[in-house]
Amino acid sequence: MFGEWEIKSRSRACARSETPFNDGDTVWTLLFQEKDGFHREDVSEATWLQLKDTVEPFSFWRSTYQAPPPVPPEPIQKESVETLLRRLIQEDSPEHLNARYVLAAMLERKKILKPVDVREAGDERILIYEHAKSGEVFLIVDPRLRLDQIDTVQEQVSSLLGTGLAVHQPEQ
Repeated sequence: MFGEWEIKSRSRACARSETPFNDGDTVWTLLFQEKDGFHREDVSEATWLQLKDTVEPFSFWRSTYQAPPPVPPEPIQKESVETLLRRLIQEDSPEHLNARYVLAAMLERKKILKPVDVREAGDERILIYEHAKSGEVFLIVDPRLRLDQIDTVQEQVSSLLGTGLAVHQPEQ
C-alpha cells in the first residue's frame, strides 16, 4: 500500500520552464512515484508536448488553470485604525470617547495593543494598553457602553475611518 502523501495544490508556473500560467491555460499534472513517495509536477501544454514521449509518470491529467483570486484587502487597514486612535487621543474630544474605546478594542483584537492594567480614577475606569512593538502606553477611558449604543458607535467609527483621517490633519 502507498504511504500517505501530502496534498499539494496546483503550481502557478510550469515546473520545467518556470513560465507562469495564465488564467485559462491548459495545464498537465504529472504524478511520479519515487522511493519515498510521490512527486507532482505541473507543466504547460507546450512542455507536455515536448515531454510526453520521454517520461512515464505514475499518473497524469489535463486541467484548465484558474488564477487564484486577488487577496482582498483588510476591511480596515491596521495603520489607519492606529493612526486614527492616536489622533483622537491627542485631540481628547469628549464626543470621541466611545470611538477611542472601540478603536483600542479593535487594536487589542489584532494584538497590536496589549491590555496591561485597569485603574479607577474617581468615577472613571482607565484601561491601560501597551503597544506590542513600540512599548508606548495608551490610556483609554472605558465609556461603559450599553448595548443600545453599539450601532451608533460603530457608525461613528466607520465614518471616522472612512473620512476622518483626511479631515483633521495636524498643522505644521
